[in-house]
Amino acid sequence: MKIKRLLLSKLEKNVKLGQVTVVYGPRRVGKTTLIKKYLSSYQGRYLFLNADELASREALESQDAQKLGELVHGYDLLVVDEAQRVAEIGLNLKILVDTYPNLAIIATGSASFDLANKINEPLTGRKSTLTLYPISFEELVQEVGLFEAKKQLERWIVWGGYPTSITTESIVQRKQLLGELVGSYLYKDVLELDDIKRADKIVDLLRLIAFQIGKEVSVAELASNLALNRETVERYLDLLEKVFVIFRVSGFSRNLRKEVVKNHRYYFYDNGVRNALIQNFNTLNLRDDVGQLWENYLVSERMKVNHYHNRSVNSYFWRTYDQKEIDLVEETGGQLYGFEFKWRQTKLNASTVREFTATYPKSLVQSVNSEKFDKFLLLKQ
Repeated sequence: MKIKRLLLSKLEKNVKLGQVTVVYGPRRVGKTTLIKKYLSSYQGRYLFLNADELASREALESQDAQKLGELVHGYDLLVVDEAQRVAEIGLNLKILVDTYPNLAIIATGSASFDLANKINEPLTGRKSTLTLYPISFEELVQEVGLFEAKKQLERWIVWGGYPTSITTESIVQRKQLLGELVGSYLYKDVLELDDIKRADKIVDLLRLIAFQIGKEVSVAELASNLALNRETVERYLDLLEKVFVIFRVSGFSRNLRKEVVKNHRYYFYDNGVRNALIQNFNTLNLRDDVGQLWENYLVSERMKVNHYHNRSVNSYFWRTYDQKEIDLVEETGGQLYGFEFKWRQTKLNASTVREFTATYPKSLVQSVNSEKFDKFLLLKQ
């Protein structure tokens, strides 16, 4: 099963002469497959270079405009896969777009912090950025239909949306592939690019976060449990966000006396990665963390929806000191929308809704459960 990615149409619109289109995303998420799909219908002449290969890196590391020109002579499009491998890649791409305005460039990279640092400043005004995430519920619906996608909901919640998890039917193989992802690829950028020697601490940190989905995370508590200083833990968290393993959601407040905003909540970009870290792929009826899995799934899927549909949204959680809380608050177009995530269909907590809507008039709050969730993930509300 080859699933058409929603980002493909955006890529087709973004690629322009004299511009660099940067495609970010985690390792093994399908960036190269996406680019090759785009190239399969590309009408011009293109040069595809994989920067994991030494010869490609050496060719791209020259800052001689003439040598770079010889490299791209006769081509309309240059594609640089794993571009973060190339030293001074941003400066070199700037030379190309400045010298050869009739050339379009696509650069992909998984280590967003490294690639961004190398590309942002040199290419100011000359680039656009796209991010490819694990396969979304919307993409599954597009491929297999709404009925089938909903019927297999438990599979997506437990195994996640990495292409190998989606397309591999064997449970044994899925476990093996996710184990390899977590063990060999997930931290590769962090370990290589930031010269971190203690991979075990990274794994331990992620496991602690995996058990705190839906709760505020105390950096001081993490530091104590890991026997690390606070600054080191904060650096690790920042790096893990930048390589698309986890992301943070902050607390929402315009009334600091009553509302909790000090700590963040962390979510995984993919449930399969989370479950691989804690070595638990049991079915939902055998688990005591269904609520956490459901919340992580919905928050991460909603993030994909917002990104792929160009929605300008600020996302938060809301909690008061007397334990009233709303799992996700979106602020968009001057309006606040609150969402409570419950696996089973239950009524919203009336006092919570009453206090939130009284504090923020004209806000709307609704529940998202396993029976009624497709509108939330298909942007039909």
